[in-house]
Amino acid sequence: MIHFVLSISRQGKVRLTKWYSPYTQRERSKVIQELSGMILTRGPKLCNIVEWRGFKVVYRRYAGLYFCMCVNQEDNELEILEIIQYFVETLNRYFGSVCELDLIFHFHQTYYILDEILIAGELQESSKTTVHRLIDAQDSLVEAAKEKENTVSYIIAQVAS
Repeated sequence: MIHFVLSISRQGKVRLTKWYSPYTQRERSKVIQELSGMILTRGPKLCNIVEWRGFKVVYRRYAGLYFCMCVNQEDNELEILEIIQYFVETLNRYFGSVCELDLIFHFHQTYYILDEILIAGELQESSKTTVHRLIDAQDSLVEAAKEKENTVSYIIAQVAS
């Protein structure tokens, strides 16, 4: 089971967090501080798996971002690396070539993509085409809602009520 997902920039700024296990706000801050210090100081030729508090943290660096997932000791590390790769490939398809600014300015879409892939710390959908189809459908719904809001009759109805 995946306990949490973190995306950290090379400067140590957190760009994405998703918690699947209960942590208090204080514990979350401490976890982020510990792991960012541990992962950012590791050399590039070292293993992408870190033992931490009885868990394994599997991470991978893409450009200026580290994508990290904390899993149980008995979970398969290679599967988690594949999930990270799958998530980043999906982000790349959606944003073109994903960068730190995409995660900052389009965080709603980023979380939506993550929620299509993982639910409750488990892989939900492994089919890339299915996830891409669902993301495109969500974007169509958002665009339709925006168009409806901009119509004159909708604006008049909102003012009249």
